[in-house]
Amino acid sequence: MADLKRVYAAPTEEIALAGSDGFEEKWGAKYPKTARSWKEDWANLATYFKYPEAVRRLIYTTNAIEGFDRQLRKVTRSKSVFPSDDSLLKMLYLAMMDITKKWIGHRQDWGQIHSQLEIFFEERLAGS
Repeated sequence: MADLKRVYAAPTEEIALAGSDGFEEKWGAKYPKTARSWKEDWANLATYFKYPEAVRRLIYTTNAIEGFDRQLRKVTRSKSVFPSDDSLLKMLYLAMMDITKKWIGHRQDWGQIHSQLEIFFEERLAGS
């Protein structure tokens, strides 16, 4: 939804808050829980804006996760019944191994993002 994108893709917290107000005015009647949730949890959501833009883009980009999920669903869709939970887990494991073999690409801006993450999470990334 473009109106929510104006919030999470905003360059500053102030612009995002204005976008959130605009979303609430336009969509509040149709999606009251979403609008209320963003307002009530704004203090937690606003911590997102302390990160540089490249890191924020990494946080809200879910294309890789959605693609992985789509490929797993494609594998399980062909079988409607599994004899046991273990058979389903084995099939998902083998599919995951096959899917991840194809992951050869990398982000062009990974060096910059990693440097920024090292600043924010120095203790977690020690030795990486």
